[in-house]
Amino acid sequence: MTIRVEYMDHMGSDLSTVNAARVSFANESEELDARDEKLIQYLADHRHMTPFRHNQVQVRCKAPIFLARQLGKHQAGLSWNEVSRRYVDSEPEFYAPDVWRSRPDGSVKQGSGEAHPQSAIVAKMVERTTTQCLLDYNAMIDNGVAPELARMILPQSMMTTWVWTGNLLAFAHVYRERIDSHAQLEAQMFARELDAVIRPLFPVSWAALT
Repeated sequence: MTIRVEYMDHMGSDLSTVNAARVSFANESEELDARDEKLIQYLADHRHMTPFRHNQVQVRCKAPIFLARQLGKHQAGLSWNEVSRRYVDSEPEFYAPDVWRSRPDGSVKQGSGEAHPQSAIVAKMVERTTTQCLLDYNAMIDNGVAPELARMILPQSMMTTWVWTGNLLAFAHVYRERIDSHAQLEAQMFARELDAVIRPLFPVSWAALT
């Protein structure tokens, strides 16, 4: 199961950024030109950020619980609505990396290193555990246990889906934080998915912010 970010809706364009800035002087551009592109870059370089808040993006995201909970820290300028297993008891899906990674060397407490030498054995171990959790979950549901309680035995690798809406500046912050080389590999995968959706919508503003 892969990590995904899908386009749903958006409002505005690079021209919206420009005109939000130019309104200070009671000016407005009708078409984006080279002068406007320089203004966008100037705004970003000099931290004049409010014009970037006038563009909105809405995406549908799918990621494992452990990653979603990291991303959930980013809520300034964003709104998040997620599928709830209090109400949904359909078959869960689970994430597994292509390769299980080793703990990093040295004193680093977080992150991961190269492929673990016993990656295949770990993969089978996780598959066995996940399968058993799923069997037990389904048995609980079939026997009338409330979904809000049965869900407790599902592992953090379970995939979840949410709708995420917010302004361009807020999403740029998410991207910069999660594309960083120190971020978890799965977070970097999410950031690349986010970039693929947003960059074509606001190419000049997004490039200036990121």
